[in-house]
Amino acid sequence: MKLELTKECALSLAHEAVRRGATAAEIIIRHRTEFSVSVRLDEVETLQQSSDQGLGLRVLIDGKQASVSGSDLRRDTVLSLMDEAIELARATSPDDTAGLPDASEFATSMPDLDLHDTAIEQLRTEEKIELAIRAERAAKDYSDLIINFDGGGFDSASGTAILANSLGFAGEYSATSCSLIAVPVASEDGKMQRDYWYDVRRKLSELNTPEEIGVMAAKRTLRKLGARPVPIQNVPVVFEPNIARDLVGDIFNAVSGESIFRKSSFLVGQLGERVASGRLTVVDDGTKPRGLGSRPFDGEGLPTRRTVVINEGVLESYLLNTYTARKLGLRSTGNAGRGLVGAPSVEAGNMYVEPGPHSPEEIIKSVSKGFFVTELIGFGVNIVTGDYSRSASGIWIENGELTFPVQGVTIAGNLKEMLNQVEMIGNDLDFRGSVVSPTLLIGRMTIGA
Repeated sequence: MKLELTKECALSLAHEAVRRGATAAEIIIRHRTEFSVSVRLDEVETLQQSSDQGLGLRVLIDGKQASVSGSDLRRDTVLSLMDEAIELARATSPDDTAGLPDASEFATSMPDLDLHDTAIEQLRTEEKIELAIRAERAAKDYSDLIINFDGGGFDSASGTAILANSLGFAGEYSATSCSLIAVPVASEDGKMQRDYWYDVRRKLSELNTPEEIGVMAAKRTLRKLGARPVPIQNVPVVFEPNIARDLVGDIFNAVSGESIFRKSSFLVGQLGERVASGRLTVVDDGTKPRGLGSRPFDGEGLPTRRTVVINEGVLESYLLNTYTARKLGLRSTGNAGRGLVGAPSVEAGNMYVEPGPHSPEEIIKSVSKGFFVTELIGFGVNIVTGDYSRSASGIWIENGELTFPVQGVTIAGNLKEMLNQVEMIGNDLDFRGSVVSPTLLIGRMTIGA
């Protein structure tokens, strides 16, 4: 007999695990449908559609824990999986910090965060393909220098998540998303460049039009033609939003409870201290309506919330799940993430830099000589020391004007110094993702070939 995918079923399974020998148990059930089409030169290159469901079970026995997962949801199979998890847990080493949250901490209400859109689920395959082709055509029609495309297409997803545990919590929510991207290739004097533009939203009606995406992708690609390196020098650096969000991701890694309790972050032991420019405020908000990182409860059943991480330069909070909070003698911030297997991780909600008063044009105009970064390549950030070095390309700034494209350079600095040298913040914050930022001006970094 196949199990019903309901909260009540998940709750019953959690209690059954305790009856069979677990001290505590947690069940997660997920159902997800995904679609992806990639196009090139008006032709469909790949088209994929899948629908799957899975069940994850974590059991605890006096600090010992194990997790298992499966996609066969027949009752006998799930109960056999449960017995296997209990035996695995008995064979592991105990961790006194491991365990479910206190029952008093669970979410008691499920706010409607407007995460689901039936229009995405009802969109026909032909319409999805047409959106992708329209974006590509808009890019190609913008300039004869656009000669090819390196991917691009439309993706969508919809699904439901159910979480229940043996302490009585049971929650469920559904969500959708859709994205559209164009990746043109331009050629001039025998040299080629590529760039992209995209949008991703919870609601189809809020997605940028294919024409907007295609034209922006073409403009970004064309402005890279003729790119060259620049000499080694120390200058101000402007991060466009797509690049500044990487810096927010670095901040997340530095304030994640997993980095803090392992003492592998340059922000260890600095709660209440000034760690950044007074202009900088960083927030994590898992309750933002239609946010791509929003959900009514986290991966342990605690209510998500708005947490000010850095307030006008002062570090006010780390981001924690129950395990890391207990390790640090603190309380969870509702940032537990969950896969079908494994213990809960720490996960950002919607993490962003609060926008400032300046337009991107004003920020660029304020720079007499500097570098406007539009692309970062590779990885070169040490969260323990803060050392930062990334390959980059972009546009050179002279006398407040964007002049010529730059590539083949490295930008280097230290995250501690970079955060303290945030001199201007843009007003162009757009939640095109769950980790985002407006334009940022960093006072000084090293540019090298």
